[in-house]
Amino acid sequence: MARSARAQEEIRRFLDIGAVQVAELDLDGDEAVLRPGPGSPPVTHGEVFVLVRQGGRPVGTLLARVPEGADAKSVLAARARAECAPAPAPARGPGAAGDPRASGESGEPPYTSVVIATRERAGQLARALDSLLAQDHPRFEIVVVDNAPVTSETRELVERKYAERVRYVREPVPGLAVAHNTGLAAVRGEVVAFTDDDVVADPRWLTELTAPFAADPGLGCSTGLILPARLTTPAQVLLESHGGFAKGFTPRTYDPARPPGDEPLFPFTAGRFGSGANMAFRTAALRSVGGFDPATGAGTAARGGDDLYGFVRVLAQGHRLRYTPYALVWHHHRETWRDLETQAYGYGAGLTAYLTAVLVNRPALLPAFLARLPRGLAHARTLTAVRETEGGGAPGDHDVRTHPWPRRLSRLQRRGMVYGPVGYLRARRALRARVEGAR
Repeated sequence: MARSARAQEEIRRFLDIGAVQVAELDLDGDEAVLRPGPGSPPVTHGEVFVLVRQGGRPVGTLLARVPEGADAKSVLAARARAECAPAPAPARGPGAAGDPRASGESGEPPYTSVVIATRERAGQLARALDSLLAQDHPRFEIVVVDNAPVTSETRELVERKYAERVRYVREPVPGLAVAHNTGLAAVRGEVVAFTDDDVVADPRWLTELTAPFAADPGLGCSTGLILPARLTTPAQVLLESHGGFAKGFTPRTYDPARPPGDEPLFPFTAGRFGSGANMAFRTAALRSVGGFDPATGAGTAARGGDDLYGFVRVLAQGHRLRYTPYALVWHHHRETWRDLETQAYGYGAGLTAYLTAVLVNRPALLPAFLARLPRGLAHARTLTAVRETEGGGAPGDHDVRTHPWPRRLSRLQRRGMVYGPVGYLRARRALRARVEGAR
């Protein structure tokens, strides 16, 4: 097929992707409670993307069609009971059995600071802050970092609506990592959690994300589950059908002293560990590695990678990382094809930019990186491959792709990967020039 004809076919397929409802279903014995996703209307007939909970805890997702005239709760509950495994019970015995590093989610959560960086998105920020203030965590603070603001809208929002419950900090230098470092310097908590202004946090998010730190003194970082708040546009559905930001429903601990056998590129495939919209660090551990590299992240020439940099630096210091699917945030995915193009290029650039940052800041990791390079190149080819699939529909299980991934997006991701090291070095030069100019 000629390139122009293939591109037209990809556009047609993209535009044919229909909207999907988002809901959550909580199973408790024979009972079931069905709720729409955050900001969604009540569930009706049609395609539904469902988060299944058991006893309140997320255990899986499914895609189901509710026939017209049918009871949505009955249809979805029957599918969920047939397809979603029960929540795993805590293990017993030595090592994986009874070891708090394995079970991970026990213990009183420590005093925590939540940092949320934002820039000129007061409406989204208010939605996120409302969900954060509804957390059931016993002791926490919230710090908003206003990154390179153009207007006073964010400051006025915080002062008008949240002044007694949220601290406001202004950071004039643009860049997500810079903003996060400013937040890191300002926090008082034993643990510092980070999320974005385009999420809605589940009421137990912060408790579930931070409790593992009490259970494991050697834990340096934890990450959690990210699911779509809405699936109303083709771009949102396409992204989620290829996994979105989710990392599955099985809790897992990554230990540098016991590298995982199924992760030959460990720790350099940091994208497997989680994402910046749902992560927490032991404050002292993150400060000990200098925080995030300010030449990475959105808002810089590097385009991204600040979260991945943080994961690898903390692991390289000997700390463990815990992924827990019970710590849930709902993410408002980008809505347009242009957004997807920007995201694909940024993901590629951020990936190689963070690797460059790690090696520049921690040269001792170079031998381990070079030893993994051949497999890493093969992984990169797989990561950016055109991902075809049979059938259509919408997202269901996060390991099942239900729409082809367009060649245009794969090419952009590869171009981003080539650009990433250059972008990182440009960002470093820009920061150096800014610092010298301020003297």
